[in-house]
Amino acid sequence: MQKTRLDTSRIRAARRVIDPVFLDTPLYRCEALEPGLGCEVSIKLETANPVRSFKARGTEVVASLLAANGSRDVVCASAGNLGQALAWSGRGRGLEVTVVASRFATAAKLDRIRALGAGLELVDGDHEMARERAAAIARYDGIRLLEDSLDIETCEGAATIGLELVDTVPSFDTVLIALGGGALATGVGHVVKAAAPEVEVICVQPLGAPAMTRSWRGRRVVTTDSTDTIADGVAGRRPIPAVLHDLLVVADDAVLVRESSITAGMRMLLDHAGLVVEPSAALGIAAILEDRDRFAGRHVATIVCGSNVDVDAYRHWVGVDPVRGR
Repeated sequence: MQKTRLDTSRIRAARRVIDPVFLDTPLYRCEALEPGLGCEVSIKLETANPVRSFKARGTEVVASLLAANGSRDVVCASAGNLGQALAWSGRGRGLEVTVVASRFATAAKLDRIRALGAGLELVDGDHEMARERAAAIARYDGIRLLEDSLDIETCEGAATIGLELVDTVPSFDTVLIALGGGALATGVGHVVKAAAPEVEVICVQPLGAPAMTRSWRGRRVVTTDSTDTIADGVAGRRPIPAVLHDLLVVADDAVLVRESSITAGMRMLLDHAGLVVEPSAALGIAAILEDRDRFAGRHVATIVCGSNVDVDAYRHWVGVDPVRGR
């Protein structure tokens, strides 16, 4: 395999600094999903932790390094999940965390960031504007800027999911990974391709936020002027060149899925797996729904990467109250 920025020895070392509450998350074959999808499906459940997403695997590594170096301040831009994760990891290590987010981000995610003790600044724009503001704060205050996917610690923290996949799943043919900034896809993809190169790594992105997928297909950075998707966690417009390079090495394919398939996937995960998930977490199921013939007869693993969802929005998308179940 060609080289990426990631290193397997560092990924294994990352497991030693990540709080065990985020490690060895449930991994199981979900037979109830299979009749509707036409293939074997294993779920890696990255919502069974205090921040209800995979992001803390990366922020635990970052926060550990900052604390070890005597740093006390860090800022990041976030659609919600990274900010919660950094707030959680920083709180336990005495770090002062500032999160910049769009004021249009999911309210439940913003509330949780505040509850975890981080400072929260809101901008009147999308996630890319939040990234610009976070960078400006870092420059002005002289503090550490955490950039998701660009900072290798976020990728290698996420890559520990890959270690758990290849160490414990009997045999799977394909892994479906939500694609946003790229930390999850490049991290898990690196480990899977290093340990089991015959496994197909497929990245999944919403049709309404296609920048990274278009970049992967064109083998160059392609930006978009806007995004239009309910999957806010993967709604970036400006891919990072170094992350794209890594993705080109480890991904076998990148596909785009419709919003209707995302909500159908969310409903299937509720009805057949008992899981209330955010839209980004249903991208893998959406990809199968859109191309059943491609996955027929295969054993597919998909990472359910987050469950921080607004109750009212979920009810609107799925037609079911996630609290009352009807």
